Amino acid sequence: MSRAVLLFCTLSLAACTTAPPPATATRPVITGPQIIPAPASLTMGAGAPYEVTRATNIVVDGSSPEVTAIAQGLGALMRKSTGFPLVVSTADTAPNKIQLRLAADRGSLGEEGYELTAAANSLTLTAYRPAGLFHGVQTIRQLLPFDLESDMGVSRSVWPIPALSITDQPRFAWRGAMLDVARHFFTVREVQQFIDLLALYKMNTLHLHLSDDQGWRIVINSRPKLATIGGSTQVGGGPGGFYTQADYQAIVQYAQQRYITVVPEIDMPAHTNAAIVAYPEVGCSVRPTALYTQTDVGWSALCVDKEETYALADDIIREISAITPGPYFHIGGDEVQALTHEQYVHIVERLQTIVNKYGKKMIGWEEITKAKLNPNTLAQQWKSDSATAALQYGSKLIMSPAKKIYLDMKYTRATELGLNWAAFVEVRDSYDWDPATYMSGVTEANIVGVEGALWSETIRNITAAEYLIMPRLPAVAEVGWTPQRLRDWENFRVRLASQAPRWNLLGVNYYRSPQIPW
Repeated sequence: MSRAVLLFCTLSLAACTTAPPPATATRPVITGPQIIPAPASLTMGAGAPYEVTRATNIVVDGSSPEVTAIAQGLGALMRKSTGFPLVVSTADTAPNKIQLRLAADRGSLGEEGYELTAAANSLTLTAYRPAGLFHGVQTIRQLLPFDLESDMGVSRSVWPIPALSITDQPRFAWRGAMLDVARHFFTVREVQQFIDLLALYKMNTLHLHLSDDQGWRIVINSRPKLATIGGSTQVGGGPGGFYTQADYQAIVQYAQQRYITVVPEIDMPAHTNAAIVAYPEVGCSVRPTALYTQTDVGWSALCVDKEETYALADDIIREISAITPGPYFHIGGDEVQALTHEQYVHIVERLQTIVNKYGKKMIGWEEITKAKLNPNTLAQQWKSDSATAALQYGSKLIMSPAKKIYLDMKYTRATELGLNWAAFVEVRDSYDWDPATYMSGVTEANIVGVEGALWSETIRNITAAEYLIMPRLPAVAEVGWTPQRLRDWENFRVRLASQAPRWNLLGVNYYRSPQIPW
C-alpha cells in the first residue's frame, strides 16, 4: 500500500481497502501534448522533436538573477531523474540547449505569458517578465515524460519534447486557492506542499485563512495571547498550533519563489472566538466566551462600539501587513449573525480604513458589499448574487462559487471527507462553468479571477487535503487560465487522467473520480 493511501486510510471512519477504482467510460483519443491548463495557442511542428540529453545545457541571460534562479530550478527538477549535468550558463554556443530569455519586445505577453518553441537541438522559452518564464517551465515539465518526477533516477538516454510552438497567457490575473489552517492546523511543510501543487498548474495566489472560532494561527508580537491561548486548539480538540512570524515569512518566501502571492485572512467581525478568548474585552458574542472545538458558525462577534476592538484590529493588521509583501489583506466578513446591519456596516468600513492605512487593499467575502467599498477593494463571491453590489463602487469580484469550486465539498454521497451543505461537487462541476456568465450582470471585465476554497473542518493533514483538492484543483486552474472558447470537458478529462502517473511519483493523494478515464 502506498504512503498516500496508507495515510488517507488513517483518516477514514470506515475500513480502507485497496479495491480497484470504479469503472469509467471508454477513454477518448486525444492527440498532442496533454498540458493543464490548456495553452491559449499551440501549434504542432513537422520537424524532429527536441531531445534533452546528457549534452544539454540551460542557457540564460546573465544579467537577470531571477532568470538564473528559474533556470537553476529547472535544472534541479530535471537532474534528479535524468542524472544529466544540465549546466546553467550564459554561453550561447551549446549544441543542445534549453534557452530562457526575457524580451522587452514581448509586452503583449503581459506579466505571466510566455512563448515556447521546441525544435531539433533547441528549446527556447521567452517571456516579458520572470513570472512568465516560471509558468513556461511548468509547461516544459508537463511536456517531458511523467517519470521526470521520479527521485530514483530513470534509465533513459533521451527525454523528448515534440516539435511545437506555444504562445500562452492567462485569461484571469487571479488564479488562486484558499487553505483553511484555522479549523485544523497545517505545518509549514504541509503548506509548502500545497503551494507546490498550485505552482505546477500555474496558479498564482495562496489565500491563507489564519483565524476562526476554533484557532488563531499566527503570532502577533503586540498581542501574544492570540497565539498562546487562541492557537491552543482546533476542531475536535487536539493541540492546535500557530506560526511564528518567521514561519509565516518562510511560507511567503517559498510562495514568492514560485510566483505565488500570499493573501492573509483574519476573519472579522464574526468567526472571532479564538481572538475573543485571548482578549475577552473585545467580545460581544451570543455565547459564553470559551475555547471552542465544534463547527457552528456566525455566533461570535467583536464589539463594534469599543475602541479596544479597533486597537486590536490595528495591531493585527499592522504586524501582518509588515511581513506580507503582497498588496492584499482579507478581513473575512462572512456569516455574521450577532450584529445589526448598521453595526456590521460600521465595523467593515472601519476595518477598510485600517487596512488601507497600512498600504493594503481590502478583500472580504461577499457580505462586505453591504458596506460602502473603495474601488480597490475586492469582494469574494461564494454563495449568492449579492456580490454584484460591489460593482456600484467600482470594486471587482473574485469568483468562488461554493457549488462549483468549494473544494471541501464531498464529491459524492459515498466520499467520507468533506461537507455537502452547498452541493456534491464532482470534477466536472468544478470545470464546466464560465465565471463571466455565472451571475447576471457580471461580465469578464468585472472579475479579477477565480479561487477554489478548501475549508478544513473534516481534514487533519495534507494527505486529506490532497484528496479533496485533487483532481479538482487542476480544473480550477484551467478555468482561470485557458480562454473559454478553448475549454472542453471531454478533452480536459483525458488530459487530467494523463496527470495521474505524475501524481503517483510525487506521492500526491487524489480521488479516482469515475468521471475521469484513469
